[in-house]
Amino acid sequence: MSDTSTLRRAETHPGIVHFALAVGGFAIGTSEFAAMALIPYFSPSLGIAETTASHVISAYALGVVVGAPVLAVLGARWPRRTLLVALMIVYALAHVASAFAQTYHGMLVYRFISGLPHGAYFGVAALVAASVVPREDRSKAVARVMTGLTVATVLGVPFANVLGQTVGWRWGFGIVAVLALLCVTLVWTYAPKDEVRSQGSPLRELSALGNRQVLLTLLTGAVGFGGFFAVYSYVASTVINVTQAGEAAVPFVLAAMGVGMVVGTLVVGRIADRRPTAAPFVIMAIGGLLMLCYGPATASLVTLIPLVFLIGMSGALSIPLQSRLMDVAGEAQTLAAALNHSAFNIANAIGPAVAAAAISAGYGFQASGYVGALLSVAGIVCFAVTVADARRSANPAR
Repeated sequence: MSDTSTLRRAETHPGIVHFALAVGGFAIGTSEFAAMALIPYFSPSLGIAETTASHVISAYALGVVVGAPVLAVLGARWPRRTLLVALMIVYALAHVASAFAQTYHGMLVYRFISGLPHGAYFGVAALVAASVVPREDRSKAVARVMTGLTVATVLGVPFANVLGQTVGWRWGFGIVAVLALLCVTLVWTYAPKDEVRSQGSPLRELSALGNRQVLLTLLTGAVGFGGFFAVYSYVASTVINVTQAGEAAVPFVLAAMGVGMVVGTLVVGRIADRRPTAAPFVIMAIGGLLMLCYGPATASLVTLIPLVFLIGMSGALSIPLQSRLMDVAGEAQTLAAALNHSAFNIANAIGPAVAAAAISAGYGFQASGYVGALLSVAGIVCFAVTVADARRSANPAR
C-alpha cells in the first residue's frame, strides 16, 4: 500500500465520504428506477403506449453506455472530487429539462442526456470509496456507495410513484434534480481533496478496451443483469393489469423489491471480498430460479411481494463484478469502473426491450419473468467463460 493512500485514509473519515457518495447514488437510483415505475403516468401524458414508453428507459440506458467511457476518458486527468461534482451538476440540469418535457421525442433526448453522467459517477465514486479503506474492504466500500442506489428503490422510487399518482409525474424528475444538487454540496465538502492526476492519461484508460478479462466481465453484467431489468421495468404495469391490485399497491410492491436490493447489497458486500468468484454465479443462479416463479406469483400480492423482495436481492450483482474489474483493469481503473455501469445499462436496455417484445407478442406482462430467467442463464454462461479464460491465462499450456 502506498504512503499516499495511507495518508488519504488517515485524513478522511470513510463513513462520511461513503455517505456523501451514496447520496449521489440515491439521486441516480431514484431517477433510473422511478422512470420505470412512472411509465403508466407519463405515457398517456406524452401520448404514447406503455411499450413505446419503455424506449425512454432505453434512451437513458444508452446515455449511460455512451457517457461512461467518454466522460471517464475525458476526465482522466481531472481531480476525482471535481469530476464527481461536475457530473452531478449536469445530472441536475438534465432532470430539470426532463421535468418540463412536452413531447415524447423531447423526453427521449433529455433522458439520454440524463444518462450520460451516470456510469462515470458510479465508476469514479467506487474508486474514491475504495481509496479510503484497506484493500481487503473494497467490496464493502463499493457496497456502501451502492446502498444509496438501493435505498432509493425503497424510499425514492415509491415516493416518486406516489407523486406520479397525485401531483404529477414531472415532480418525480424534479425531486431528482434537488437530490443531485445536495450530492454536489456533500461531495465538495467531504470527499478527499486530490490533485490534478498528471499520471492520468486517456490512452492509458483506453487500454481497458484491449483487456479480454475486462471485456468478458462487462459482458457478464450486460447479459446477466438484463433479467433483473426485464422484471423491474414492468412490475408497476403487472400489479395494475395482471394482479389487479390497483395503483395504490404499486408503491408497496416497489418498496418490497427495493428492500430486497438493500439487503442484497449489504449481504453481498460482505461476502464478495471472501468469495469473489463464486458470488456472481450464486447471484445469477438464484435470481434466474426466482424469475421462473414470477408468472405464477403475479396472481396475488401475497405471493408477488415476497418474490419481488427476493428478486430484488439479485440486484447486488454489480458489487462483485465492480471489485473484479478493479483486479483485472491494471492502469485503466477509471474507465473500467465506469464501463461496469455501461454494461449494466446495456442490460437496462436489453431486458425491457426483450420483455416488451414478449408482451407485445401477446404473452402478457408476466412473461417478463421468463425473459429474465433466460438472460440470467446467459449471464452464467458468460461468467463461466470469463473465469475459464482467467485460469487459462494464469496457467498457460506448456
